[in-house]
Amino acid sequence: MLKFISFGSGSSGNCYYLYTETDGLLIDAGIGVRTLKKHFKNYGLQMTSIHHLLITHDHADHIKSVGSISNDYSVSVYTTNSVHNGIENNYCVRKKINNGCVKVIEKDKTFQLGDFKITPFEVPHDSSDNVGYKIEHDGIIFVLMTDIGHITDDMHKYIGEANYLVIEANHDEEMLSNGPYPAHLKVRILGPNGHLSNSECGNALAEYATPELKHVWLCHLSEENNHPVLAQKTIETTLRAHGIVAGVDFKLEVLKRKIPSEIYNLI
Repeated sequence: MLKFISFGSGSSGNCYYLYTETDGLLIDAGIGVRTLKKHFKNYGLQMTSIHHLLITHDHADHIKSVGSISNDYSVSVYTTNSVHNGIENNYCVRKKINNGCVKVIEKDKTFQLGDFKITPFEVPHDSSDNVGYKIEHDGIIFVLMTDIGHITDDMHKYIGEANYLVIEANHDEEMLSNGPYPAHLKVRILGPNGHLSNSECGNALAEYATPELKHVWLCHLSEENNHPVLAQKTIETTLRAHGIVAGVDFKLEVLKRKIPSEIYNLI
């Protein structure tokens, strides 16, 4: 059985875990190692069960602890060459990845990693490089796409293939426009390489989700420019306008910024 936990989702730190009885895959390492160890212990898990580490991009809230986890547990880190270079040059990553654990992947090239078949794909964002991941295990397709400036044609395809989907719903456009952020930051967030709004997320789900989709988790909500209830209601309303009922056609949940989720069984 494939299982999923979110350990953090937002600008304070992003970290997700997929695991089976024999293998474990961490996606992003943006929370502190001590915090992650505590969470693993609380769930009755062992840090040594992390066998692989995927990174989406090189912003600090996704890579803060990548070197520490990789070095302490001899875990190889998989991401594109540009992201690896960004990690190496990011002052927020105090402990760098040992050369033997640096593994370079290419977008749109599928590879096998233990129990998981992984396809990285392009995601538009203003980092050195940015990828989403399609992860397959035993006929189940899990897709994660975060820090999204806009939805591309490739992303349409992966939304349509997903049984389980983690997708960004970063901000409410009205809250952002009327909020305290300086003008240049608002422009960045709203731009084609910024972040996905609630309405854009809802429209993408309404247009590209298929009956094969079972569960959607909304990730990377802004603390200042969004609210979990608002994100959920906005997207539910958009879906309903297209004849899709959240909770009936598929489950829809918001991942918390700093509090771990439950353990989800993906079947």
